Amino acid sequence: MADARFEDGEDGPLRLIARGAEDVVILSSLLQDAVFPMSEMRYDRKARRFALLVNRFRWEDRDAAEVAKRPFERVRSLLVIEDVMAVRTSGIDRADKDVILSLLSLGFVAGEDGTGVLTLVLAGDGAIALDLEALELHLDDVTRPYIAPSRKQPLHDD
Repeated sequence: MADARFEDGEDGPLRLIARGAEDVVILSSLLQDAVFPMSEMRYDRKARRFALLVNRFRWEDRDAAEVAKRPFERVRSLLVIEDVMAVRTSGIDRADKDVILSLLSLGFVAGEDGTGVLTLVLAGDGAIALDLEALELHLDDVTRPYIAPSRKQPLHDD
């Protein structure tokens, strides 16, 4: 069965670029509850690029799915962060490539000289901190949406 969203372009794959702290807030909301195995995380020191392939809940489609009474969807997305000078992790075992990590939020703290630190906050008190020379993130959906195996949206405590 064809997916009309990818054929007519009306509701096609998400493609976003973040270059400011306000943009990071938007990406954080879209990436909330994304999951990924450690093996899908890469840092290319020479290119100064950090990439993460995640399985994210389609928060931008949640209301439409509820109204239409159709199952919630997930999609595979690629998060690429440019101008990364260093990567630090805490609370995760980087040697365990099979461990599944859950992304809770993104946070950015700007330095006075245009640099900054982007932190990926993970469930279980884990974190990935990226020292950035400049803030530039790209988020691109790389697969068609598919029905979430649970057919439900992630739940949160208020």
